[in-house]
Amino acid sequence: MISQQHRLPVQTPGTHREVISYHYGPADAGRKVYIQGSLHADELPGMLVAHCLRKELAALESSGELLSEIVVVPVSNPLGLSQMLLHTPIGRFDFGLGENFNRHYPDLFEAVKARITGLLGADEQANTRVIREAIRAELALVPAATELASLRKTLLSLAFDADIVLDLHCDSEAVMHLYTLTPLWPRVEPLARLLQAKATLLATESGDSPFDEACSQIWWRLQQSFGTETPIALGCASVTVELRGTRDINLELARSDARQIIEFLRLEGHVRGAAAALPPLAADATPLAGSATLAAPISGVLAFIKNPGDLVSAQDVVAQVIDPISGQTADIVSHTSGVMYAREARSFVTSGTNVCKVAGRVPFRHGRLLSA
Repeated sequence: MISQQHRLPVQTPGTHREVISYHYGPADAGRKVYIQGSLHADELPGMLVAHCLRKELAALESSGELLSEIVVVPVSNPLGLSQMLLHTPIGRFDFGLGENFNRHYPDLFEAVKARITGLLGADEQANTRVIREAIRAELALVPAATELASLRKTLLSLAFDADIVLDLHCDSEAVMHLYTLTPLWPRVEPLARLLQAKATLLATESGDSPFDEACSQIWWRLQQSFGTETPIALGCASVTVELRGTRDINLELARSDARQIIEFLRLEGHVRGAAAALPPLAADATPLAGSATLAAPISGVLAFIKNPGDLVSAQDVVAQVIDPISGQTADIVSHTSGVMYAREARSFVTSGTNVCKVAGRVPFRHGRLLSA
C-alpha cells in the first residue's frame, strides 16, 4: 500500500488541508478502481465502510490477490468535515460559497471531444487510452484557485481513469440504494444484488454535474456523438452508493458492505478468484425521473406512517404533520406507487420541507432531478 497526500491551496493564512489517498495493488496493471467516502462530510457510513475496505484490501494485497490498482479515499472532503455549527456537523454545503460539495464538477465533454477528433480508430481499447489521455490533459487545465475548486479537481484527477468508481454516501433515514447512469445498469446490477439495494435510480443526466456523472457521463456522451462506426467503451462505471441513513454507523453492517464490494470487484476481475453466487435482485431499477419527493404542506411535528423500505401506493398517506398550537393535521399523500427509499430524520418541519422520497416506475419529472 502506498499513501499519497494531495495538498489543497491555503484559503486562509496559517491553515491547510489535504486529501489522503491509499493505493493498493499493482499501479501498472492498466486497470483501476476508485472508492471514496463521505463527499458529503456529515454522511459518515462511507468513512466506516472505507475503513473496513482498507483492511480487506491490505489482506488481499499481502496474499497477491489484487489484479488492479485500487485507490481508497476514506475522507474525500476535509473541508466539509471541519465545518461545525453549534456542535452539529454541516458537511453538505460549503460554508463560504454555499455550494453542494457533490455538484458542479468540471464538464470536460466539449474540450475532450475536440481534442480526440481525428485520433480515434477501430480499436476500442486504443480509443479508451486516447480518451483518458485527453481527459488527463483537459483536467490539468482546469483552474483550482480556491479550496473547493481544488478539492473537486483533486478528486476527479484521482478517479477519471478508473474502470469503476464508487462514491459512498448515505441519506437521512434510508434503505440501501444506488444512483447510476442508465446505460450502466447491466454492469451495475450485480452490485445492486450484492448490496441488496432496495432501489436503484437511473438517469443519463440528473443535473448540476455530481461527482459520479462527471466520471462516467462523458463516455456515454462521446459514444452518442461519434456513433457506432467509432467503437467507444463506457470506460467508467461510476455509482453513488447510498449506505442507508446517517445513524447506520455499525461495524457489522460496514464490514458486510465492504465484503460485498470486494465480491463485486472480484466479479469484475479486479480481485483474483471466483466470485460468489449472486443473490436475487432486491428491487428493479427505476428512473430517477420517476422518483417523487414529498413535501410538508404545513409546519409542525412530523409523524411517519410509512417506513423506509415500505411499498407505497398512489394516494397512500405516508406521514402526517401536526400543528401543535392550532391542532391542524395535514396528510402527506404519495402521488406515485413505489418504495419509500429515504425520509427525513427531523421530527419538526416547516412548510415546504421535503420529507421523503418514493421510487416510482413512471417518469414524470424533467430538468434537475437531484435535491439541493
